[in-house]
Amino acid sequence: MLNMADGLTRLGALAENPVVRTLAEAFAAAGFDLAVVGGPVRDALLGRETHDLDFTTNAMPDDILRIVKPISTAHWDIGRAFGTIGARVPSPAGKAEQVEITTYRADSYDGVTRKPTVEFGDSIEADLTRRDFTVNAMALRVPSVKLVDPTGGVEDLVAGVLRTPADPAVSFGDDPLRMLRAARFSAQLGFGIDDATAEAITELRATLKIVSPERVQSELVRLMQTDDPVRGIRALVDTGLIDEFLPEVSALRLEVDEHHHHKDVYEHSLTVLSQAIELEHSRHPGAEPDVALRIAALLHDIGKPRTRKLEDGGVVTFHHHDVVGSRMARKRLQSLRFDTATTDSVAMLIELHLRFFGYAEGAWTDAAVRRYVRDAGDELERLHILTRADVTTRNRRKAGRLASAYDDIESRIAALREQEELDSIRPELDGNRIQEILGITPGRDVGEAYRYLLEVRLDEGVIGADAAEQRLRDWWATRGRTRPARQPAPDAAG
Repeated sequence: MLNMADGLTRLGALAENPVVRTLAEAFAAAGFDLAVVGGPVRDALLGRETHDLDFTTNAMPDDILRIVKPISTAHWDIGRAFGTIGARVPSPAGKAEQVEITTYRADSYDGVTRKPTVEFGDSIEADLTRRDFTVNAMALRVPSVKLVDPTGGVEDLVAGVLRTPADPAVSFGDDPLRMLRAARFSAQLGFGIDDATAEAITELRATLKIVSPERVQSELVRLMQTDDPVRGIRALVDTGLIDEFLPEVSALRLEVDEHHHHKDVYEHSLTVLSQAIELEHSRHPGAEPDVALRIAALLHDIGKPRTRKLEDGGVVTFHHHDVVGSRMARKRLQSLRFDTATTDSVAMLIELHLRFFGYAEGAWTDAAVRRYVRDAGDELERLHILTRADVTTRNRRKAGRLASAYDDIESRIAALREQEELDSIRPELDGNRIQEILGITPGRDVGEAYRYLLEVRLDEGVIGADAAEQRLRDWWATRGRTRPARQPAPDAAG
């Protein structure tokens, strides 16, 4: 629970931040007000680490630029039309901090696009009431160290609730992206969403269509980067908002009839996501959140609704849901304008996520392990995590058997890496050597010979260049006897 005494102490420390103090003194000397606003104030009160510093002021953009020029190592006015000036302000310790300073705003929206009609305001209270949520609508006046909270942000911090400063229907009508931000902040802060706010999201969810796919994608990524994205995903599904951009997730809530029973795919997917994050932290402590892995964990079973088949005897099957789900995920991520690398990673992980379970049912040969590594390529570590996270059974004996099996396959991969160049498996003869041995020129035959030698390499490991050459010659001789004879080229004179 928020301790206000401690919170006020932390606000005082924020005001004493060297960069904050430098700016506060400069604006005061020029006769203007200045306040730290939004996230830094909220996080200081909560005792969370403060990152980017944002400020608001009654100074106009030209005045802001004039004030920051002498005290900054760099400045930019790319947001000048919206009243925002950016700067890099050094501190006595020598580390410069990037800040943004914005003139009080009193914007209006047309309800057709997210782009507001920019209007500058003359009151910090009016500026704060136009913001997304009350917990983000607080400011700390500096250098006077006075908290400005016109919409009850402190009370909502104490209650752990997200609420819009104005009527939520008006707030979300002005900017529908705020609905997505509600889910993200719910996950980021561990807060619930106020009932009236959640109801407004449900009613206005279709207005998300005026938000560009790129902005939706950006908010989804930021949600997936939080420590507990599951909370935010539940909010998106419960309000129906997710159906506007990622309907495959809510479709996981499959109906179960009285004769056919199967695992709750939706709950299973959320559990897999949580377990993947736990493994991510334990295997790679301190690393940045792996968004591609987390999206793959969430979407790994999205092919199940489309492939579900009810069999006799109460059996439910999902044949090829891995392949179908991979295609679905690729299409959806492309529509959300994800980059190619992320899209390819997610699609591959979903397609391969069932591969291991064949190993658990019976020991693989070295050739099978090599193929597993070859097919996973750069996604192998993510595949290790996803496959382990995909075990959600409550049967401890089964879970233990699967964990032991995966321990075994990872140890075998490590052992083969010691013996072979497992991460870059290739034939022992390259294309040039193949051409020399067979006396052929570049073309389809070289590619077929290369693929044949790759299969030998995968099946048998390293056999040596001499043995590989003999195998190639034998294969070529056999191939020459079985393939149709090539027809001579027609006589040009004929």
